[in-house]
Amino acid sequence: MELIEKIEPLIIFLAIIIGLIFSNFKVISNNTDYLINIFLCLMLYGVFLEIPLIELKNSFKNVKFTSTSLIINFIWTPLFGYFLATLFLKGNIDIIIGFFMLILTPCTDWYLVFTKLAKGDVNLSLSILPINLILQIILLPIYLVIFFSSSNNIQYAELAYSLLIVIVIPFVAAQITKFLLEGNIKERMINSFSNFQILFLSLAVFCIFASKGELLFENVNTIIVIFIPLILFFTITLLIDLFVSQKINFTYSEYASLTMTTLARNSPLALAIAINSFPGRELIAMALVIGPLIELPILYLVSKFTLYIKNSGLFFNCKKLF
Repeated sequence: MELIEKIEPLIIFLAIIIGLIFSNFKVISNNTDYLINIFLCLMLYGVFLEIPLIELKNSFKNVKFTSTSLIINFIWTPLFGYFLATLFLKGNIDIIIGFFMLILTPCTDWYLVFTKLAKGDVNLSLSILPINLILQIILLPIYLVIFFSSSNNIQYAELAYSLLIVIVIPFVAAQITKFLLEGNIKERMINSFSNFQILFLSLAVFCIFASKGELLFENVNTIIVIFIPLILFFTITLLIDLFVSQKINFTYSEYASLTMTTLARNSPLALAIAINSFPGRELIAMALVIGPLIELPILYLVSKFTLYIKNSGLFFNCKKLF
């Protein structure tokens, strides 16, 4: 595992701390808002540069894996996520929306690292990446409308504007870049932006907490509560992955790949949408930023758990466990 992935939670945590420190300096805190979109757009531009859309056709070669993954990610997860949010996060609709957005967006980058750690099928996991990205962009606004429009929490104009600014424009720019560049120049471009993704994300996180640090201190207890449903989501989904994989006769590598693609979440993309879709409601963004602080260490532990399942032989006998 690359050092940068290992210390990513620490980098984000330091960005939060430094942002909170600088929130006392009005010259800085009053001039960070417009920078947030710039950094998030640059980060997502780098993400979209790495997305191999050519792999989309490969996701349909293993129909059983693809259909199982999509059902868990886009049917089970939103229903279960909304249940957990309303059960544990009552009284603060912004925290509920932030948690829901985090849960609903499957990861498009670091889950491959943890798939490799767990000795899963990295090529299979890579094949599901483009369809996960496309579906979460399409379904996230739909699910937000379904679950939250009745309480007047969705502004449709802001949601459409957000998708245009932070999703459509970076995506189109990335595809144009890949079309125009060739060979080593394209590879260097992609690698450069890949290396700077955590930097852009950290700068955006710094700006969020520098501009609204006092909001965190006023709601720290409410935000920390998000860890409870998040841990429950990881734990129960992990058990479901194991149970389903055994029932439909997945190989171990397919099981490990399924586990990582259904557990890892894409908080940067959700964060970019939240910043523009819910102006003036920074608690939503803060809930999304807090998530990876616990998510990445848990994914590392999960990779060790799946290896234990493999090495102990429990995977092929797990029917006895249920």
